[in-house]
Amino acid sequence: METNINVKKNLDVETIIIGGGQAGLSVGYGLAKAGRSFMILDANKRIGDAWRNRWDSLKLFTPVYLNGLDGMPFPGKRHIFITKDEMADYLEKYSEKFKLPVITNTRVDRLYENEQGFEVEAGNQTFKAKKVVIAMSNYQKPKVPEFVKYINPEITQLHSKDYRNPSQLRDGSVLIVGAGNSGADIALELANERQTYLSGRDVGHVPFRIESVIARYLLIRLVRFVGHHILTIRTGIGRKIRPRVLITGGPLVRVKPCDLIAAGVERVPRVIGAKQGLPLLDDNRTLKVQNIIWSTGFTPGFSWIDLPIFESTQEPEHVRGVVIKKPGLFFVGLNFLYSMTSDTITGTRRDAKYIVRQILNS
Repeated sequence: METNINVKKNLDVETIIIGGGQAGLSVGYGLAKAGRSFMILDANKRIGDAWRNRWDSLKLFTPVYLNGLDGMPFPGKRHIFITKDEMADYLEKYSEKFKLPVITNTRVDRLYENEQGFEVEAGNQTFKAKKVVIAMSNYQKPKVPEFVKYINPEITQLHSKDYRNPSQLRDGSVLIVGAGNSGADIALELANERQTYLSGRDVGHVPFRIESVIARYLLIRLVRFVGHHILTIRTGIGRKIRPRVLITGGPLVRVKPCDLIAAGVERVPRVIGAKQGLPLLDDNRTLKVQNIIWSTGFTPGFSWIDLPIFESTQEPEHVRGVVIKKPGLFFVGLNFLYSMTSDTITGTRRDAKYIVRQILNS
């Protein structure tokens, strides 16, 4: 179901929330409870499409009891792992239940200041607001190496963001570049039917099966407690690991190295370039493959924010989501915004509550 509301050009509103995923809806819920004027802009056709548009077999790493937003627990058995489509449908129903003012099919092209506050341009529409919440993750623009243009055009190339299922690939072998969670999950799926190579450093792995009884009822709670309450910007250890987490991401959660070996996935050295149209490995070998999936991460993709708030790393300067240099501007959904869990649903929910309090008190 597509959600939309009628709008007029140059519409003024107290707060604009950019992004209609779990972060934006959580902020919207808090502002709605407080009776404040706001609007949520989302580029997707339907609420939840950021989940729907990921690969078909994806399941969340967290059980049901950790996946609900304020005011509406996720339905069903508490300790099962849901699909990405179930999460997407839940977000759509959440928006409908609380009648949140979401405008879909509205991609923001520019955010800038005016004398009264901020202006947001989206196509032929312009919105004005005193406050803006950018409710989006750091993972907006797919990142691939420069040398992809030298790969033989007969080799199918996809970024993991665009991968859905094996039917998108040519017959024959596949090289997956990037051995994080996405790369490992996709490699395990593809190894069932074709020769699969996986290139990338070992990122480590969670030392237990998340689907096991002890994990679902105990270990996940312990890990969440550490990530949620100890690995934060308020603790020494949290501040120490934060820069590394922002660059390298986390360990493998569901897939283990032994799973990849058992499935016949062949680990190969780092891909450093292209030679005669083929991917070139760090040991000077080339791989003759018919497909390449680039699971090489993302850049923040915030070039549409026309404000001087960014560090050299393209990360916005903020303190727990509050942009000190630009009063009235906030972020929710960023990786390690406050804690190791900030890009999870439970972490996003807590960060959103904090930002709502800042808006109400400003």
